Amino acid sequence: MRQSSVIARRVAAASVSLVVAAGAAACGPKDNDAKSSGGDSKPHKGGTLTVLNSNPQSDFDPARLYTSGGGNVPSLVFRTLTTRNRENGAAGAQVVPDLATDTGRPSKNATVWTYTLKPGLKFEDGTPITSADIKYGIERSFAAELSGGAPYLRDWLIGGADYQGPYKDKKGLDSIETPDALTIVFHLNKPEGEFPYLATQTQFTPVPKAKDTGTKYEEHPVSSGPYKVVKNENDGERLTLERNTHWSASTDAERKAYPDRIDVRSGLDSSVINQRLSSSQGADAAAVTTDTNLGPAELAKVTGDKELASRVGTGHFGYTNYIAFNPKVKPFDNPKVRQAISYAIDRTSVINAAGGSSLAEPATTYLPNQKSFGYTPYDHFPAGASGDAAKAKAVLAEAGYKNGLSVTLTHSNSKDFETSPEIATAIQDALKKAGITVKLQGLEENDYSDKIHGAKTEPGFFLAHWGADWPSGGPFLAPIFDGRQIVKDGANFNTGFLDDKSVNAEIDAINKLTDLGEAAKRWGALDKKIGEQALTVPLFHPVYKRLYGKGVKNIVISDWTGVLDISQVAVK
Repeated sequence: MRQSSVIARRVAAASVSLVVAAGAAACGPKDNDAKSSGGDSKPHKGGTLTVLNSNPQSDFDPARLYTSGGGNVPSLVFRTLTTRNRENGAAGAQVVPDLATDTGRPSKNATVWTYTLKPGLKFEDGTPITSADIKYGIERSFAAELSGGAPYLRDWLIGGADYQGPYKDKKGLDSIETPDALTIVFHLNKPEGEFPYLATQTQFTPVPKAKDTGTKYEEHPVSSGPYKVVKNENDGERLTLERNTHWSASTDAERKAYPDRIDVRSGLDSSVINQRLSSSQGADAAAVTTDTNLGPAELAKVTGDKELASRVGTGHFGYTNYIAFNPKVKPFDNPKVRQAISYAIDRTSVINAAGGSSLAEPATTYLPNQKSFGYTPYDHFPAGASGDAAKAKAVLAEAGYKNGLSVTLTHSNSKDFETSPEIATAIQDALKKAGITVKLQGLEENDYSDKIHGAKTEPGFFLAHWGADWPSGGPFLAPIFDGRQIVKDGANFNTGFLDDKSVNAEIDAINKLTDLGEAAKRWGALDKKIGEQALTVPLFHPVYKRLYGKGVKNIVISDWTGVLDISQVAVK
């Protein structure tokens, strides 16, 4: 979970670009009829959809990709045992079957998971997809030369920690059984009730062993989805996808696959992307972006243009921006000091620094404000909209600092991070009113990341952010608050160094639950309990605002990814 979540955070950070301008009047899925967005007529098959993105779709190999949600492009080619529900908002945060007939059948206290494949599944060359292909696809993701994917299987599968992949170990993983062509069974070393979420990762994509070309597989991976790769230029800078004629909608309830062709163009400047989508001329009328937010100039233009406002999709992703404390560093070892800072925070000024209320929502809970995470409202240290300086001073006096104190706040100098100088300055100004003098320590992105993730170098007071690999409290709370995930030599994300036996035990108990609704309630209760210790100060949750072309229909944006789902769109 540690490695997975940090990559998710980086992907989200690059996508969000929150330091833009104040909000604009924009319509998203909640404002429009998602099934008729982009025109009055019903969506139909045909045409070419263009995807304009800033980040290249590199390493287009299911073993090396982190999740199927990266720009949504991988999900057009790679099907997995389960997938996300392709619906707007909260409904889209549910896990549903994909190649499998269900989301998995647990046994032996959720340490064994069994899946049955749908009949009639085929690769792009017409050969049947079997359970052995899925087993091999997973096994090759363990190969060192194909690293980059999510690390969960290495942690969860029996024998996974020592397995080196099929190129070195011809025997394979005994913990993955394929008793017949349609059945696959996973044996885990501990209970994992959220295994259906994990089965959405691209490592669960079937790969025919005979077609595996190792590190060159990304040039032409064998499709199990509605589209196949016909050209991959400059390591994903431009991908051309065309229909996989052996894909059948009867086996795939999630992907609509309306366009005949998908043209993915990446590595573009964000301002160029927004200008092209705004103008919506020629092929750009049938274009979308999945990673580029609106900038200041574009937002201003949208505000005064009803037509443009009708072409803005609004999305939410499970993500929290917060202040982190290291209790091993004075004066943050004193809970009262942490509480005083919590009371002093002016979230209105922080949100303004992050782009305004259209791009950020205030947070008082660590878990995102979405049902699937188990969101349970609480505000242990109510500061109101603009901070409670008087209360902060009183608590600070209780801590022994009646004349105030001086502290250093570490942040990134990068404009692309939500830990930007503007947000740091807003915090500095708020704490000054409470008698706390804040010195700002701005670091370049790499130096900042190395410093805050090193157990020996972590500062006492810094800006941080976290995004989950799937919409649940598990990958959100465990990496940050499970004492067994503290890493002394390497990347550490348990910033508060919390090692509470009761918290660890509750994490284990929730992981045994296969009722995801019940698990969500327990995650919410645990979040509330941990919040009492003031190890973090939640600041805000990001909101995504992205343009799409005037010829694009059927806009669907789920709370799983927060971005437009290109498997659903149609073009004129």
